[in-house]
Amino acid sequence: MSDRVVCGIDVGSSAVKVTVLHPDRGIIGTGDAPSPLGSPQPGWSEVAITDWWDAVCLAIPRALAAAEIDAQAFAGVATTGMVPAVVVFDQAGVPLRAGILQNDARAVREIDELTEALQSVDLLRRTGSALTQQSVAPTLLWLQRHEPNLWERAASVGGSYDWLLRSLGAEPHVEDNWAIESGLFDLDGRACTEVLEAAGIDGALLPSIQRPGTVVGVLSASAAEATGLVAGTPLIVGGADHVMSAYSAGVSAPGQALVKLGSSGDLLAVSSTPLTDWRLYLDRHPIPDLWIPNGCMATSGSLLRWFQQQLAGGSDFRELDAAGAMVAAGSDGVICLPYFLGEKSPIHDPEARGAFVGLHLGHTQAHLFRACLESTGYGLRHHLDILNELGVPVTEIRVTNGGANSALWKQVVADALQLPLTPVVDHPGGSLGAAIAGAIGVGLIEQWTDVDRFVRLGTPIEPDASAHAAMELGYGVYRDLEAALRPLSHRLARA
Repeated sequence: MSDRVVCGIDVGSSAVKVTVLHPDRGIIGTGDAPSPLGSPQPGWSEVAITDWWDAVCLAIPRALAAAEIDAQAFAGVATTGMVPAVVVFDQAGVPLRAGILQNDARAVREIDELTEALQSVDLLRRTGSALTQQSVAPTLLWLQRHEPNLWERAASVGGSYDWLLRSLGAEPHVEDNWAIESGLFDLDGRACTEVLEAAGIDGALLPSIQRPGTVVGVLSASAAEATGLVAGTPLIVGGADHVMSAYSAGVSAPGQALVKLGSSGDLLAVSSTPLTDWRLYLDRHPIPDLWIPNGCMATSGSLLRWFQQQLAGGSDFRELDAAGAMVAAGSDGVICLPYFLGEKSPIHDPEARGAFVGLHLGHTQAHLFRACLESTGYGLRHHLDILNELGVPVTEIRVTNGGANSALWKQVVADALQLPLTPVVDHPGGSLGAAIAGAIGVGLIEQWTDVDRFVRLGTPIEPDASAHAAMELGYGVYRDLEAALRPLSHRLARA
């Protein structure tokens, strides 16, 4: 039995999570620390780099203590994080500003301008993604216009987990799925010159692309002192958090999918071909020759936190769940549109706005809370319908993240999807996938397909047949409301 371990670090929007993995014993320790999300203006979503770094330096020692293992035992460190967050570096590799997250909606004008400028370019076929709120080019164009002094000092760009590896001592790079989802590269890895020219981006700002499991440097002495790890420890590319999360949940064959009930709501499926559709995102699976077409709602758990803080006086989520469970499916006719940060897939509308529709004086806080839960189910159902339409049927769904701890939320989503949801027990998320990538990078694990031995499944949540009619009605109204309210949302957003 090996006495060597690896750790995976997940740079999240609200916390940094660390998982310590033993190749034979599995997860032996975890640690986390908060990193507050900032929204200094409506639609903005960013995190201070110092908050990320402080959280990393807290979470790693906590994971070491939980694992009861010496830092000398670490064979490697790998990272994961949100995609495609944007970090801009100067010539010395120092970040120039806060990281801009993938659900940020500041670059509305730039999206419209680049859409017009690139209308003759088949971006979907070339890059795998349509030009949307999540694309990096509009964000970089916004920075050129609104923060020109910063832009003059920009030497390279990358993602959140690329930033962390660089801060720990790695060479400049971007991970493969950051490159794909950024929209700055063709699917073959070459820079998409038309996009760069339209957005005024110098190709020299783009580092090399690296695949998960690749060693890109070793831990520096200064980073070792700050984190409690050992200088010289290999640094390995992990990957996009949603991809690493799906992979480490054992979603590894066509027909399987993962629902992530986190700050955002994600549905990730597996395909044997690179499926491109403007309504979805596309990522490469760590297992060779597989792809992950997927969707991501801009809000999910973040909407529930807003509800808890603004409309429920900070009530405990267990109390809200208990009250919501007393409300019948369909929330007595209340529909929530969850577009409180605009919306990413499948409508890609940064000017969409949230709403509660169908209210009467008999409705209570519990009705509104359940309507928020159901809005996630409806949004995920929209993605599932698109996958079925495109010939990627889903027959097995697993569920992870914080929302998987809520029996009510899981039941609501199962009812909306009309498919069982199988919880992944004690799943730490993308940090486990990153740790496996690290183990593969240093030879502690041989094959990407060895993931199943780290996965534990719980009892499936079956859809409630008695809820079917109400949820179908609610889903139909949900879909119609988005179209009906779109022009009004845009008028309000532009005001």
